[in-house]
Amino acid sequence: MEPGARALVALLWLLQHLPLALLAPIGRGFGALLHTFGHRRRAIARRNIDLCFPELAGDARAALVREHFALLGRSLLERGLLWYASPERIKRLIHIEGDIGLAERSDRPVMWLVPHFIALEVAGAAVQLFQTRSGIDIYRPQSSPYLDRVLKQGRLRFGRGECYPRGTPIRTLIKRIREGCPLFYMPDQDFGARDSIFVPFFGVSAATLEAPSKMARLLDMVVQPVLTEMLPGGQGWRVRFLEPVQGWPTDDPAADAVALNALIEAQVRAMPAQYLWVHQRFKTRPPGEPPVY
Repeated sequence: MEPGARALVALLWLLQHLPLALLAPIGRGFGALLHTFGHRRRAIARRNIDLCFPELAGDARAALVREHFALLGRSLLERGLLWYASPERIKRLIHIEGDIGLAERSDRPVMWLVPHFIALEVAGAAVQLFQTRSGIDIYRPQSSPYLDRVLKQGRLRFGRGECYPRGTPIRTLIKRIREGCPLFYMPDQDFGARDSIFVPFFGVSAATLEAPSKMARLLDMVVQPVLTEMLPGGQGWRVRFLEPVQGWPTDDPAADAVALNALIEAQVRAMPAQYLWVHQRFKTRPPGEPPVY
């Protein structure tokens, strides 16, 4: 019956009835608990920030880790809003910047390039609520079948999205893209050395996927970065649709990977506490290098 997962979902359903101005500080408090008791994830976040921001003093890096967990706690509890609140309420809380309608007008397939900021889920709700094209994304199934089902239902509740588990045949995705579905692509996870290339991210060698470049080149895609941001208190979230990346992809996968990481790094520096530092971004090391975690 998965009682733990069911209790968690019930809590998210209850909390989404609160005003966001009240839910936000509760979420920050939950994040403080995660920081205190989540020893492994706290150590990963601290190691990532030590690697990426060596110019910061030790106290500043520790403060950045604490703020990250406060916002992470918010993002987890506010997931209930995205899953259960009325579409009208969610639309009031999402602040759109940039050209969200590009995919509706483009004669070429569109790739939404969405880095792992902690409000990432808001981007999926935004494109379903504010434009008409059905986007597709690739996700990692949850270990709990019940939680996996709830997550998919929450992501697809507005009827303009499709989720495919990792390992779905590439021909299936290509078929849907060619039929006009924009692709959500989250390019900044470490999936191992296979199909990756080692290029710098914050000056640290990171296994970086070649697939975004290869797919964009194969399908002649327009590549539009999409960035999500949690706003203070009860203000909601901002989703920014940037101008399409010019001159990308090229015929050089290594150069494309360097450019991709540089683009993401610039955005992380603009809002460092909101990047997903609890992910082991540097888990896979080049041959001969020791582990960093």
